[in-house]
Amino acid sequence: MGHGIAQVFAQAGLEVFLQDVKTSALDEATNSIARSLDKLVTKEKLTAQDAELARLRVTTTIELDALSGVDYVVEAIVEDIEAKRRLFKTIDALVAPGVILASNTSAIAITTLATATSRADYVLGMHFMNPAPLMPLVELIRGQATSTETVRIATALVKKVGKTPVESADHPGFIANRVLMPMINEAVYALMEGVGTAEAIDTVMTVGMKHPMGPLALADLIGLDVCLDIMRVLREGFDDDKYQPCPLLCQMVEARTLGRKTGSGFYKY
Repeated sequence: MGHGIAQVFAQAGLEVFLQDVKTSALDEATNSIARSLDKLVTKEKLTAQDAELARLRVTTTIELDALSGVDYVVEAIVEDIEAKRRLFKTIDALVAPGVILASNTSAIAITTLATATSRADYVLGMHFMNPAPLMPLVELIRGQATSTETVRIATALVKKVGKTPVESADHPGFIANRVLMPMINEAVYALMEGVGTAEAIDTVMTVGMKHPMGPLALADLIGLDVCLDIMRVLREGFDDDKYQPCPLLCQMVEARTLGRKTGSGFYKY
């Protein structure tokens, strides 16, 4: 998600610093951005010149200090609340007082993340859909202390990069994943219980319900570990067993068959 979001901003003409703790991750990100831009050129959705300019606007770094002069921050690390809070606390001390700190979290409460900073009014959720360069929606989540001006600026930025902003309240899973993840979880239950094969379940949803991708294929794209993390956030946040993660989903994550990123999930890649 991080490199996809960086690409979105770069394509819109913005200078981007893409930071990660691993050089290998940054190399992979750079290659992924290049491949994505090349595909857009091949499909004639982007000129070769614009693709090259977008590539040049992305600067990679392993140093957080390199972000000290930025005007806007979007965090897209692992879906772990304590890891995010530690990062927000560090960035809060690093960037200028008026800089907005946005999180691409799929389900974690923005209010909780904001309390790790001294600028709760400048913190909000900015949840891009996957893959970010292609999907037009961005959920904007207002925390308890998020100011109206922060939401206004974020909304304007989302429109500037060619996306559609939709505001959500700060409830577990927000709008997208509160609806989507239980559907994916139920599809995994249907597979586990032998109701149908993965192909049959996905075909029912793509052909019968006109979804662009079946729930199990989508889970593979998102990452089964991310799906499990979100289901756990929903289960704990609502204290409701209807959000209990399917045992098969838990087993597959434990076995590290996480979908496309590991080459195997509900399908082989």
